[in-house]
Amino acid sequence: MINEQIRDKEIRLISNDGEQLGIMSARDAQKLADEKSLDLVKISPQAKPPVCKIMDYSKYKFDMAKREKEARKKQKIVAVKELRLSPNIDTHDIQVKVKNAIKFLKEGNKVKISIRFRGRELGRTETAVEIMNDFAAQVSEYGTVDKPPKMEARTMAMFLAPKNN
Repeated sequence: MINEQIRDKEIRLISNDGEQLGIMSARDAQKLADEKSLDLVKISPQAKPPVCKIMDYSKYKFDMAKREKEARKKQKIVAVKELRLSPNIDTHDIQVKVKNAIKFLKEGNKVKISIRFRGRELGRTETAVEIMNDFAAQVSEYGTVDKPPKMEARTMAMFLAPKNN
């Protein structure tokens, strides 16, 4: 709450340079803020009595928005790229998928390797585990296994995370 929105009878007031001005009525505090052409801002409404500060509220909001924007710039977004294999994949096809996985891991993305089973393939899940482990061994220089191979309905999935070099 700012300025006239503050309806408390007594407040603890802090000046714009951080100095405690003591407990006073909200009207008197508003007069002090108006004399300095600044705003009276309630910063701690749960305190007894509530704590208010004299500050330039528009400048404060601008600074907060600027800090938030800077924090968003520095934040790194990690995407999850998915590569689909099949239980009877050929060696050259695996090499192509390994090359793509390495490219994704170098970019700093996580990689989800999934094998979808159709029909009778569901009875031969141990071959898929071998394919996944072989795949993980081939990309081990660039990434580590984040989550080992696990069956989910008709799909087996494994996650690889980039290595921190």
